[in-house]
This record gives sequence, C-alpha cells and structure tokens, in this order.
Amino acid sequence: MDPINRGSDEYGREDDGQATRPRPPRDPLAADLGHHKPAPVRTVRLVTGEFALTVNPVDGSELENCPPHERPRPPAKHGAAERAELARAAQPPVPPGPAQPRLPLLERHEEREQVVRLLARGRSVRLTGPSGSGRSVLLDAVADDCADLAPDGVVRLSGYGRTASDVLYDLFAAVYDAPQHRPDHDEMLRLVRDIGAVVVLDDAEMGGSELDVLIDATPECAFVVAATPDIPAPSARAQLDEVLLGGLDRSGGLELLERSVGRVLTEDESNWAGDLWFESEGLPLRFIQAGALLRQRDRMQASEEAFDDYGVFQEAPADAPFETGDGADVPLPSLAEGAAPAALLASRLSESARATLRFAVALGGEVPHQAHLPALVGDTHADAALAELAACALVSPVGSRYRLAAGVQAQLEASGYADTLQESALAAARHYTWWAGHPSVTPERVCAEADAVLAALDVLVPVTTVPRGEEESASVQLARTAAPAFAAGLHWSAWERVLRLGVEASELADDLGEQAYFHHELGVLALCGLQLDRARAELEASVAMRGELADKRGSTAGRRALALIADRSGTLQITGGHTPSGEEVPDARHDESVSPPGGVPAVVPRTDPADDTITVLARPGAPGFPAAKPRSVAGRLVSGTRRNLVAAGAGALLVAVLGTVVTLGATSEHDNGTPAEKVGVNPSATQDAQDDSLGADTPKKGDDSSSGAAATPTDPGPDGTYGTSDDPTATATASRQPSADPSGTRTGTSKPSKSPSASTSSRPTHRPSPSPSRTTNPSPSTSSTKPASPSPSTSPSASTSTTPSTSDSASGPVPTASGGAVI
Repeated sequence: MDPINRGSDEYGREDDGQATRPRPPRDPLAADLGHHKPAPVRTVRLVTGEFALTVNPVDGSELENCPPHERPRPPAKHGAAERAELARAAQPPVPPGPAQPRLPLLERHEEREQVVRLLARGRSVRLTGPSGSGRSVLLDAVADDCADLAPDGVVRLSGYGRTASDVLYDLFAAVYDAPQHRPDHDEMLRLVRDIGAVVVLDDAEMGGSELDVLIDATPECAFVVAATPDIPAPSARAQLDEVLLGGLDRSGGLELLERSVGRVLTEDESNWAGDLWFESEGLPLRFIQAGALLRQRDRMQASEEAFDDYGVFQEAPADAPFETGDGADVPLPSLAEGAAPAALLASRLSESARATLRFAVALGGEVPHQAHLPALVGDTHADAALAELAACALVSPVGSRYRLAAGVQAQLEASGYADTLQESALAAARHYTWWAGHPSVTPERVCAEADAVLAALDVLVPVTTVPRGEEESASVQLARTAAPAFAAGLHWSAWERVLRLGVEASELADDLGEQAYFHHELGVLALCGLQLDRARAELEASVAMRGELADKRGSTAGRRALALIADRSGTLQITGGHTPSGEEVPDARHDESVSPPGGVPAVVPRTDPADDTITVLARPGAPGFPAAKPRSVAGRLVSGTRRNLVAAGAGALLVAVLGTVVTLGATSEHDNGTPAEKVGVNPSATQDAQDDSLGADTPKKGDDSSSGAAATPTDPGPDGTYGTSDDPTATATASRQPSADPSGTRTGTSKPSKSPSASTSSRPTHRPSPSPSRTTNPSPSTSSTKPASPSPSTSPSASTSTTPSTSDSASGPVPTASGGAVI
C-alpha cells in the first residue's frame, strides 16, 4: 500500500478527512540528485581515569570530568572459558584451503624443559635467538606445557613495535573485563600487580631499563621474553635467566627438510642440503623454504598423468613413487638461491600471490588481512594467496597478523618488487580510508590493521603535496579516518602516532582545518595523560587555527578542553580576550585586569623594630606569613584587583565633588552687591582679646579707609591664613586668575573655600578648637563692629556657617544654616 496516497476505507480503514498529497513525478535522469540520508557518525564514549572521553570524528574529541553515575565498576577478571576464547582470537587467521601439515619441534627438548622448569619456580626467562631460529614454535610448545601453572593461565602477547606501557595495557585487557574503560597509568599499575599468569611475549623489542619496568610492575607474573641478540640485554637486577637458541645440527636440518618435502631426499638433494646447512648456520627457516623449492621442482617435473591420477588439488601420498616428466630435467637450485630463495619462490607463485607480495613490500613487510586482498589485488579469489605464501614460508605469524619472514623484504626489494612502492601504498591508503570509515567496521577491526595503516602513512606522508582542484590528499584523509577508530578501539599508541603523521601531512597539504583537528586531538590525548603543558600548547594552536577558519563548534570544543586544563592546574588562561570556556574578559590586554592566581600581594612589616622597611610581595601561606583567614564582608569588599580599587576611589571622589557642589550652591547668592562675595568666608581670622568682633573690618596701619574700596583677601600668609589687601586692583586681578573650584560656581573675588576637615588636617593649631560658633558678616554700610547675634540668622543677606571641631568634621557632613551640607 502507498504510504503517501492512502486508500479511503480499504481493509477497514476509514478516511480521516485529510487531503491526499500527489506523488511528485520522478525523473530517471535526476534519480541520484536527491537528498541522501547522511552517513551516521560513529561517536564512542569512553572512561579514562577520572575523565569521560567522547570520541567525535567531526569536531574533535571532547573531555570532561566523569560523572559519578558513569564511573565503571572495578574490573573483574575473565574466567577460564573467556580466556580461551580471547587466546583463540589473538592467533593469526588460518589461511584458506587445505590445512598445512604442522612440522615437529626438532632438537629443542632440552631448551623446552629448561624454560618450563624455570617458569614453575616463578622465574622469568629471556629466550634469545636469531630471526628464523624457531623461537615462536618453541613458545607455542612452552605455552601448552604451562597451561595450568598460574591462576590466570597463559597470556600470549606480541612485543613487535610495542613499549613497556603498551604491553602492560595489553596485559590488562587480556586479563580484566573492562569494556570501554581505559584506566590511568597509576590505576593500571595497581590492577596488573594482582595478575598471576605466565606471560609469553614474542618478538620483544624492549630491553634494559624498559624491561625492568615491565618486570617490576607485575611481581606475580612469570615472563618468557623472546628477542633477537641485537635487542639490549636486561639489567642485572631484572633477574631474568638467559636461554640461548641456536641452529640445528646437520642431521636435524636434513630431517626437517625431508618432512617439509614429504619424501626421502635423493643423494644430490642431500649433498645440496649439506651445503645449505653450512651456509645458513642451521636456521630452521632456511630448511623450510628449501623444502618449498623442492616441492615446486617436483611439480615442474611431474608429468600430466600424475595430476590425472591424484587430481589437481590433491596431494600425492607420501609413499607414492617420485615420477619425472617427459621434458628436460629441472636442475636443483643453486646454493645462492637456496640461501636467499624469496625471489625464486615468488616467481613460481600465482599472480595474486605476487601482487600481495608487492603490497607487503610497500607496507614495510606488513601483509594485509586476507579479507582485504580481493579488493586490493582485484581478484575475487585473491584470499587464497595467503595460503601460498604461508606454505612457502615467505610470511610468518606476528601476533594476530602476518609479516614477511626474516630476510624476505630485502630479497624482494633487490628483485624489483619495490619499483611500484608509492603506487601500491597509495592504493592501500585509499582502500583503508574507505574501509575504516564504513559504519559497519568496528574500531577493534581497524585496530587489528593498525600496523598496515601506519605503514602506508609512513610511505605517503613524506611525499604529500598540495592537492589540485577538488582532489584531496590521500594521506590526510587516511589519518583523519583512522584516528578516531584507534581512539575508540583503545589502541592509543597507534592513535598518537597517526595524529603526528596527520599533522605533518596536513602541513604539507596546506590544509588548515585538518591541521587544527589533529592538534586538538593531540591536546586531548595529552590531557588524558595529565600532561597539562603539552595539552595546553596543542589546544591553543588548534583554537587559533579554528578561529581563522571561523569554526565556532571546533573552537568551542577546544575552549572547553582548555577550561578543563585551567581547572586542573588552578590557573586562569586567557586566549584572545576569552576564558577557556568562551567567556569574554573585559580589557584582557592588560595584566591588571586579572587577579594573580595566588591572590593580591599583601604588605607585611618586618619583625625587626629597628628596621622600618616593609616587604611587599608576600602571599598568604608563604614562609613567615600566616595563612589566610576567613574574611568578613568588608574584607571581601576591599580585596580584589587593581581595577576594583580604582573604581572605589573614583566613586569616593565623585561623592566628594557632588557634596562640594551642593554646599557651594546652597551658601552662595549670585548678587554682586552682597558682602558675602567680597569678604572671605574662610574662618581664618582670630578674635581680638579687647574686642568681641573678629576684626575683619578693622583697618590696619597704612590702610586708606577713605578710598571706599572693599578689602579683598590676598594669598595665604606664612601661617596659612588669608589677609586683606588695600590694592584697588586686587579685585580685577583676582577675577582674572583661574578658579580652583571644580564646580565653577564661585564668582568675583571670593577665594576658594576649604572644608573644615581639610583645613584642620593641613593647618596646625596651637590651642584646642573652640566649640562651633556662628559668625555674621557685617553690612558694608555699618561703620562699627557689633558682636554676632545668637539668632541663627540676622539678615537675609547674612551668610551663616558652622565651624565644626576636628572630631566632628571627621565623622560626617555638617549642616549649614541655608540647608547645605559640608562634606
């Protein structure tokens, strides 16, 4: 039924009255131009230490303090069945086709018993032997013998390209059940101390102090470390017993060659094998490859009737007579071809097998998984190529994957397999980019191919160029796609390495957006390891780049991570006028806009009374300075930045200015004829002992009282008081002088009026201040001086002021007769 055009009442459905929408016509030419459903973004949330990590492939991973309800429970150990399943999954895949016969362990019984005996006593062993000496086969036998020796069983790990920290995390993942949880370093060390297992570490590349760290971190484990002689030896305090592994003797080499060929050797073949034993120093790998050469020679000499009798895909019985073809006899390989048989063996393989070898050479010896071979090679049956390579001993298992056997890489490069190095690496990079970004591929599967992905980047990153047109850099895209998968799969050593390769590739490709992403991820990774300085540098670089690109979402993610760093370090970091959380800081260009992390420096006097100097930069909690105590409200108000102190001072100054304006406006009258503007109002005159007046209008010697000019106050004398001047031009001179009154309301010849508190603090007094008294300025028409009246106001033109004492002036404003207030 059409979901858009519903029927009326068919199948019991009634019409709901809604109008049916006609279906738009479809254009077959524009079928692919519609809006496709966007591919789902694979985000994974992990718990690492005290953080919750959200792996976001779009804008960058986000880190936050883990909420209490998301904290994982203490991890529990796997059971026996789970350990067996994990051990089976850790083995390399079985090549398709008929199973290959397992060769016996020859001439290794003594070494095998010695290693098992040391492990039973709780001792750790270092098994040292050259590449191709059969170390992995011996470790398989030892693991079978020690299956029930430890409570946590046997743990098989690979040390190829791994550090001590990587091996410890692999050990934790193999023993504990902790999905989506990666403990921090300290918690991991605490958990692995409780592991009691026999740890079989093959292809170890660590030694010296790094191996000591591994042994010391796991006191309840017994290690079997297989390494080549070129790896640094452990220190003396590591207490590892050394077991040397050499080559086979001549009889053992001939026996291994016969078992590999599947028949008895002829006399010529035995002589040839003897020369090979002397040339290869008895390494078992050389005899297995020599057996592959003889099998190929047998197939070339076999007649067509032999294939008709036993079938094309059926091996001949071991007791079947050896038959040669009717053609010319195929000679035995030369001694040089037997010592370096890779080129000759590869020439007799299928085309898919040779193409696989080219990819392996381009990837630094890493053989892609057999599931990728059909897509890489272009043959649907190319997965069978792995079986051909394994049967010829051109590849050997390393952990859960295959690599080219020892010496095969150099032999193939000398034969011309490295001529298409960059082309093969580019094809592999494009394939892995598509595959790793597919939603159906889990992060664990991508981590299993981590070495091949990193090998492709190692080849392509140095030759990365700026893409032209719409073309994108293959190395940048591969790093961009694989990085979140490695993070989600908890393969963090590969995560860090691919991020650094991505930074280099994006710089060469001039891709600022991708470069910002890789720097962001490196900062998050460093923050997970509590490397705050390194994380801050990476995140600040990422935020700056995303700011240039106007990437708001990416910048927000970076500032959140920077805020978490500031919270961890206890300091406030400002980038571009914003806090790490994105809040704008006003006037962030000046240092005084932000308080120091330790608070405002305090002024502390010295303890020596003879020395009156002070110490300025002393902080609470410093030596000789008491710790900070809880402050009151007033204490909290006065403590702050320099900007707050300046603001408080400006407010106090504003209040003083407004008070002065109000006082002057209330006490002054704008009438030029009033004596209040001609006689100074500063109470600086002193009362005569023989007169009850203040003497303001008493003429002095030399005064010309008949001139009729009003006396004006002059500049203050030595005692700080204002005198009078008989100069007729004094009034005009005083009017031309600039006024010091901030309000600008004073006119005429009146001098600035100082507040009582200011005059009291600036002019010394020789006797106690009298009680507040009222003074009345006489009228200019009155020739005699009269005492002041006790009434508040004698005339409308009189200016009455109250002179407070020093204590009163310091306590607050004093009201005046006209309603003003003196501050």
